[in-house]
Amino acid sequence: MYTIKATDGRAKRATLETPHGVIETPVFMNVATAAAIKGALSSTDLRAAGCSVALCNTYHLHLRPGESVVREMGGLRKFMAWDGPVLTDSGGFQVFSLGALRKIKEEGVYFSSHIDGRKIFMGPEESMEIQSALGATIVMAFDECPPFPSTREYMRDSVARTTRWLSRSKKRLRELNNNQLLFGINQGGVFGDIRKEHAKEISEMELDGYALGGLAVGEPAEDMYRILEETVPFLPQNKPTYLMGVGTPENLLEAVERGVDFFDCVMPARNGRHGHIFTSSGKLNMFNAKYERDKSPLDPSCACEVCRTFTRAYIRHLFKAKEMLAMRLAVMHNLFFYNNLMREAREAISVGNFSTFKREKFNAW
Repeated sequence: MYTIKATDGRAKRATLETPHGVIETPVFMNVATAAAIKGALSSTDLRAAGCSVALCNTYHLHLRPGESVVREMGGLRKFMAWDGPVLTDSGGFQVFSLGALRKIKEEGVYFSSHIDGRKIFMGPEESMEIQSALGATIVMAFDECPPFPSTREYMRDSVARTTRWLSRSKKRLRELNNNQLLFGINQGGVFGDIRKEHAKEISEMELDGYALGGLAVGEPAEDMYRILEETVPFLPQNKPTYLMGVGTPENLLEAVERGVDFFDCVMPARNGRHGHIFTSSGKLNMFNAKYERDKSPLDPSCACEVCRTFTRAYIRHLFKAKEMLAMRLAVMHNLFFYNNLMREAREAISVGNFSTFKREKFNAW
């Protein structure tokens, strides 16, 4: 059950009750692609970082170790020792990013594994079967993620196919079980009229949540914000809204202001592994020589374990020495930063202060 607790303009604070726990929104989902956060973090570390939802990748888990192994091990949550909710993406984005390695048909997509080249087929039914076997809390419908830029004609055909695939996804998942939540995906690129049309169409399908896909794929940020403004009002207001694959801290707050609940992005972990740190006063590059003798924590305003324990000088040394601990500490901090930002956003919405909160964050960054 999705319950709105407070609103501030279009921004909303809400809860989503799931079989595996309550999710408070706005929320950032930490990306555990292959049932692990890249950067040597465990599920215990996720809890310490304030994570409430882990996102795992259907395509990668299907290839390795295979959903039958995960099911035999008790499902994703038991497999990775994570007691909270898990969202699995449909595999669509990864499949469509394979380019020449895949072929789209009405029944689904034929593609070659990027690991060993073996031929694989995935359609809506197969995606639902895999996600069901993985034991996800929230399942994403199988969709086509069109490239940017795409012509209006291609986009219309692609969105129509995504709608047909959504119907098939819903039918197959309900045949498999009644416990998993199903989110449908709105597509349409940067064409506002196609997005709105599609939003209205899928809103009638009575799903558990609605995502916006195919954004942050190369279009200017202004186009993404415009599409959110034009599309979110046409999605059910009594269901959660999820902006897929986004993004920077600025992107998150802009989208929260436009009514989005859920986010995910590899950015905090990927940037952390390369020594790029998010802080309350902007980004740091730990390879900069000025941090060689810096006794400060990564972020003096941060309450994470890393900032309470280690100095910038030490973490810079670890990166220069190519020690694995450098990546681990940087990713731990960045994930804490993202999760804490969403906690602060929820509090600001509750007291009707979100626009001031956002402005102060932007000024500090």
